Amino acid sequence: MGDLIIGILATLGVVFTLLAGIGSIRMPDFYMRTSISTKAVTLGVGLTLVAAAVSFQDFGVTSRITAIIFFIILTAPVGAHVLGRAAYFARVQLWDKSVINELSGKYKRNLHTLSSSENIRLRKQKKTHKNPDEDA
Repeated sequence: MGDLIIGILATLGVVFTLLAGIGSIRMPDFYMRTSISTKAVTLGVGLTLVAAAVSFQDFGVTSRITAIIFFIILTAPVGAHVLGRAAYFARVQLWDKSVINELSGKYKRNLHTLSSSENIRLRKQKKTHKNPDEDA
């Protein structure tokens, strides 16, 4: 029974990693490639490491594998976010069939900062309406 669980986990891990590789080739733009590779590789590596932990059945190995999985889950999305932000700042083009650019109008190129829609709404509201606190 243990060998069956190890085989299933390892096979799923390899399949997700393979799908990430195929997705990196098939996706049309940088942002989609980054998204698919981050999600699928994180899941694939995690499942493969869980299979290794089940296989060894040793507390020392399992604790190390748990730490590795924790750090992969912690760092992979952050790394993908940083890559995506750097690509957006470097003006890497979105796919021409993309429907929406959620960062459009929120990026100040001279300061390299992004503003939330709430901050933009408050600034527009402040420009059009006088603040009642200013009269006091």
